[in-house]
Amino acid sequence: MPKVLLVEDDEQLAKFLMRFLNSEGYATDYAGGQKDALRLFGENVYDCILLDISLKDGSGYSVCAAVKAENDTPVIFITASADEACTVAGFEIGADDYIGKPFGTRELLARMKNVMRRHQRTSPLLQCRNVSVDPIRGIVYKNGAELTLSALEYRLLLVFFSNKNQLLSRDRLAEELWSLTKEFVSDNTLSVYIRRLREKIENDPQQPEIIITVRGLGYKAVDA
Repeated sequence: MPKVLLVEDDEQLAKFLMRFLNSEGYATDYAGGQKDALRLFGENVYDCILLDISLKDGSGYSVCAAVKAENDTPVIFITASADEACTVAGFEIGADDYIGKPFGTRELLARMKNVMRRHQRTSPLLQCRNVSVDPIRGIVYKNGAELTLSALEYRLLLVFFSNKNQLLSRDRLAEELWSLTKEFVSDNTLSVYIRRLREKIENDPQQPEIIITVRGLGYKAVDA
C-alpha cells in the first residue's frame, strides 16, 4: 500500500483529502505544520509528500528542501499560491509537481501516480509485505522504520526479495553467503542467519510469513 504524507494547515481540507486518499488505497499520515512534517518524515518512508507552502509554524519550501537533502521522495506542492514566482521557487528547490487550489481530486490522484512512476523508474524498491529494500542505498525498512542488518543478513534478504515466490535451495543460499565471505558456510551457519533475519523482519519469528520454510527443499519469500 503506497504511503503518503499530507502537510496542510487547513484541517477541513486535510480531513477531506485523507478520506479520499484512504478510499483510493493510500495510507496517509497528516501534519499541520513544519515541525510535525519533518518529524514524521524522519520516522517513516513515504512514496509521496503533498505539501502546502503556508504552514502554521514554517514554510513548505523549508520542508521540501529538507526532504530533498535527505532523499528523492516525490513532493507535490498543493497551494493557493499558484503564481509564477511561487511555482518557480518550488521547482528550484526540487519539487516534482505543483497543483493550485482549488483542484479536483482526480487530477491530484493522476499527478501523484505520475510522479511516483517517474520516481520508481530511478529508485526501485524491492518489497515483500511490510518490508522493503532500497538496493541503491542499501537500506531496509519495516513498516517505514529503518532496520539494522549485518552484511550477511542484508545479502540474504536481497536474494530472497530479488526472487520473490521462488523456491531457493539451501545450497543456493549457502553459495550466496560464500560469495560474500569466501568462507565455507555450513548448514548450521545458514540456519543461524535465517533465524536472525526472521527475528528482524517477521512480526512473529516463530510463525514466519515472509520467509517460509519449504520442508526438505529450502526457503521462499512469500509476498501475499
